[in-house]
Amino acid sequence: MKLDEIRIPRFDAYERVMHWMAALSFVYAALTGLALWTPVLYWLASLSGGGFVIRGTHPWSGVLFSVVIGWMYRRWAKTMYLDADDRVWLTRLDKYATHQHGALPPSGRFNAGQKMLFWSQVATGLLLLVSGVVLWFPEEMPRGLRLAAIAAHPLAAIGSIGGILVHIYMGTAAVPHSMRAILRGWVSPEWARFHHPKWYKVWRDSANLR
Repeated sequence: MKLDEIRIPRFDAYERVMHWMAALSFVYAALTGLALWTPVLYWLASLSGGGFVIRGTHPWSGVLFSVVIGWMYRRWAKTMYLDADDRVWLTRLDKYATHQHGALPPSGRFNAGQKMLFWSQVATGLLLLVSGVVLWFPEEMPRGLRLAAIAAHPLAAIGSIGGILVHIYMGTAAVPHSMRAILRGWVSPEWARFHHPKWYKVWRDSANLR
């Protein structure tokens, strides 16, 4: 078989289900949360079941998203720590944004940007869960904690939504064929060699290819 005919496994079925559960629960939680946050965006409630419905479903969609983020943490945390190349990569983020990939150090299975997105979603997800529980049961919470949650919840949501929007852009328009990995589970050797050369080298060596 020719090298360009080989499919490199990138995400197994377990990881793809996990990703799409996170995506769906996040979109629903974000839409319903924005509708409840301000009257300007209340029209979003009609896309999510109506005002009465989303008051009950929004907290549970947030819990589901938090659970899946925890699931992702168990699965990927060990591969998400920054190494020396990642730290250099982050100092050259402008090169990545302008597609000057030759000026970047090689990336492993996940590049430094993906790793930072992972940790930011873990942090904002935890903050959203804690502040959301406070707002879900305000009668049982002290006044100071309620006030802190009122401020923290939308700020964490804005940070999380911003990160996911960047993720969507990078996974569709900015890096062609990335969606194939999360839909079908595989990438081409050429794609892997260009975007994640250290990861590609590990795969190539394990497959005894040159």
